[in-house]
Amino acid sequence: MTACDHRRAKAPEGLSAGGAERMSEARIRFTLDGKAVEAVPGETIWQVATRRGAEIPHLCHLERPGYRPDGNCRACLVEVKGERVLAASCIRQPTEGMEVLTVTDRVQHARKMVFELLLADQPSAAARDEQGGFARWARHLGLQRSRFPAEPVRPATDASHPAMRVQFDACIQCGLCERACREVQHNDVIGLAHRGMGTTVVFDTALPMGESTCVACGECVQACPTGALLPASVVDGLGMRGAPAERRVASVCPYCGVGCQVEFRIRDDVIEEVVGRDGPSNLGRLCVKGRFGFDYVRHPERLTRPLVRLEGATKDPDDCVDHRRARAKFREATWEEAMARAAEGLRHIRDTRGPDALAGFGSAKGSNEEAYLFQKLVRTGFGTNNVDHCTRLCHAASVAALLEGIGSGAVTAPFTAAKDAEVVLVIGARPTENHPVAATFLKDAAARGAQLLVMDPRGTGLDRYATEVVRFAAGRDVPLLNAMLHTIIVEELYDRQYVAAHTQDFDALRAHVAALTPEAMAPICGVPAEQIRRVARRFAKARTALILWGMGISQSTHGTDNTRCLIALALLCGQVGRPGTGLHPLRGQNNVQGASDAGLIPMSFPDYRPTSEDASRARLEALWDTKLDPRPGLTVVEIMHAAERGEIAGMYIMGENPAMSDPDLAHARAAVAKLDHLVVQDLFLTETAALADVVLPASAWPEKDGTVTNTNRQVQMGRAALPLPGEARQDLEIIVDMARRLGLPWQYDHPRAVFAEMTQAMPSLANITWDRLLREDSVTYPCPAPDAEGREIVFGDGFPTPTGRARLVPAGLRDPAEMPDDDFPFVLTTGRELEHWHTGAMTRRAAVLDALQPAPTASLAPEELARLGIPPGGRLRLATRRGAVELTARADPALPRGLVFLPFAYREAAANLLTNPQLDPYGRIPEFKFCAVRVEPA
Repeated sequence: MTACDHRRAKAPEGLSAGGAERMSEARIRFTLDGKAVEAVPGETIWQVATRRGAEIPHLCHLERPGYRPDGNCRACLVEVKGERVLAASCIRQPTEGMEVLTVTDRVQHARKMVFELLLADQPSAAARDEQGGFARWARHLGLQRSRFPAEPVRPATDASHPAMRVQFDACIQCGLCERACREVQHNDVIGLAHRGMGTTVVFDTALPMGESTCVACGECVQACPTGALLPASVVDGLGMRGAPAERRVASVCPYCGVGCQVEFRIRDDVIEEVVGRDGPSNLGRLCVKGRFGFDYVRHPERLTRPLVRLEGATKDPDDCVDHRRARAKFREATWEEAMARAAEGLRHIRDTRGPDALAGFGSAKGSNEEAYLFQKLVRTGFGTNNVDHCTRLCHAASVAALLEGIGSGAVTAPFTAAKDAEVVLVIGARPTENHPVAATFLKDAAARGAQLLVMDPRGTGLDRYATEVVRFAAGRDVPLLNAMLHTIIVEELYDRQYVAAHTQDFDALRAHVAALTPEAMAPICGVPAEQIRRVARRFAKARTALILWGMGISQSTHGTDNTRCLIALALLCGQVGRPGTGLHPLRGQNNVQGASDAGLIPMSFPDYRPTSEDASRARLEALWDTKLDPRPGLTVVEIMHAAERGEIAGMYIMGENPAMSDPDLAHARAAVAKLDHLVVQDLFLTETAALADVVLPASAWPEKDGTVTNTNRQVQMGRAALPLPGEARQDLEIIVDMARRLGLPWQYDHPRAVFAEMTQAMPSLANITWDRLLREDSVTYPCPAPDAEGREIVFGDGFPTPTGRARLVPAGLRDPAEMPDDDFPFVLTTGRELEHWHTGAMTRRAAVLDALQPAPTASLAPEELARLGIPPGGRLRLATRRGAVELTARADPALPRGLVFLPFAYREAAANLLTNPQLDPYGRIPEFKFCAVRVEPA
């Protein structure tokens, strides 16, 4: 893989990357506590002192990105010889020849006075958070109590939020919570109100925290030095932080594709608190799911013993929505009985009806090692390529277009490349809800002056930060993007040199878009011609531009065409292969990139080598010591159709839930129920497991060791933090046991052994080893050498295609598969909410997340609800040609008329009972984002 090497500058401790880049500049020489030291321009006294091991108290800033010093707390005072007053070292920069003293009697007295005054405002001698920064520095100064009188009136505790406790009697107005909210997460909920002694922290317009617009990212809790803000999970009956954690385990968040690094803090084998670590994709930041969404691992419904279906118990699709009814059809079994039944059923179908009568669904929420072994099991134990996972339902169209156009299905740049972009184009994505931490980097870019172009049929949380908001008609991405391409070509704004050197088929694209003018496309896409031109010019004229997109682009019958347009847009303008440029489909689940890389897809072996490619197949046959089928297998939806026809008779499903995630669920559930033999490996009796013959209790992410690969191509190490409950087993152990019972001589005793084999099967993992990941936590691929950093920005000098050039592929105009009509006049679109993930199997069993968003709602524009006579909070009925659901109405001013939004995490109003199963002809992905629907009062 060709690439340009774009690495983060390594900074000395206490220095920013920018400071490191200045290390070669003229040094500033001064003395610090009698010793000659050097500083670089822009470096503060506090940074130099800290770098040299000195401990100077500080309260107004943190040693984390985004928490700049203000100098307002006066805790870091130092003495500068010849100056009358003490200086705040966190904001004071040294000058040539300056003499600085950090531990004089005068300095120590001043610091103690600051802390004594602040201690007087604490509720008692015992700090609310003995582990917080304030208590640690007070102990460092030898202070236990204050001589000064306490405030006569104490503010009451605010317990209105399910995740956090607000106890302002411990607040010292340091401003860290405000900075966390406004400058790090950019949520603008927390502020400081009033003046002088009356200054206080407020949420929005002085609302209780639970009634404010707080999105529960918990950044303020992680920043608070006193315990004025604490996670509710660590607060004891006296309002104090309880006993410290017994163990701290570094791992990775198991939710979205951002791949935030986390630290689990554990007491009595329970995750009591989660804090963000300084990972390359999160810099210590988390969202509500990553911080407060882990108690699902000990939910009462967690499976802890194998289940087998009772003799004669029927498989009824209605069991998918009635957990108790479904559970009554199973009995507990020993592992030996369950595994014997599971393997015998699969083996019997393989041996009597042939390999193609079997199929497997793997998981994007497990590890790379599990994904690799699962697809290997299906290909070598079943003997078929009928293996897939949820990438088919999220970014299959994106991958198809990327492989076709640039020869690689992964991102060309991380979302953190936004820091170097002049223009960031976000289309068909809602990162503030689906990738909240990635969204903070986009907000950072906008705050420093980058132009943020947000394109979506619905209003998004990024709109308020955008330079330009483009609201186009649902399902009309291709006309809009083709009109932009037309503008760039006709006005000769494209990069002629780049197009000539690095692309092919430009003439075909130019001819295709010649008639697709903004005036011709405006009535179709609903965007004024002048705005189309303006946005196209903004993008084309940028020195650096980055494109990010989500499932609004890919989950469509023209999803591949949508992505072809975006690829053409970047290539025409030469916006690939340089810092601040690139193509980035924001991957959905935590390991959908890694699972796809590992070959958990039906038409490709690991590293996206086609099953029909003789050389690649021969290499794997030698490695795996078995013959492999050259024919591509069936995709997720195709497998469901084959099951309905009786062609697929048995399935092994690990951590996937097609009875909730597939389109046209009535059809999908009926197809699953028709299977002769179904084995499900999962944490809970999911809607799919309700139709199984054998259910195997598996391991949750915090209970396993393994690697995952995030949307940025960063391979990261996850570590087991908790013991398995009851008789649950490691997923890897179950897969290996299944393989042995199907006749495979597997001997993997640890994920380390699987990863070692993966590096032989996957050249993309070259120079990345298990031991290196244990040391470094995260390594980006491709990686040029064992001791080198991975390449974040790729394809700077060519593409991994037969010609070394990228293809410009024209995208034709066509309607969505099902248009509104008199019977079904609205358009239904589906997606995720901030608080819940995918089918809700985990998040709806997490107490905080379920409390924040406990029930499904259907969102419409307020004027549409008024026209229909349905009040917000009233009940409505949604009906399509495939099914109907009833649920609560929500008014959303960000929605245009005629559009309905429905989240898909709720079994009691499953969105996919309504969605259209029609497929994109290239990516084979269903049209989740568009179907005709009728709305009426319930």
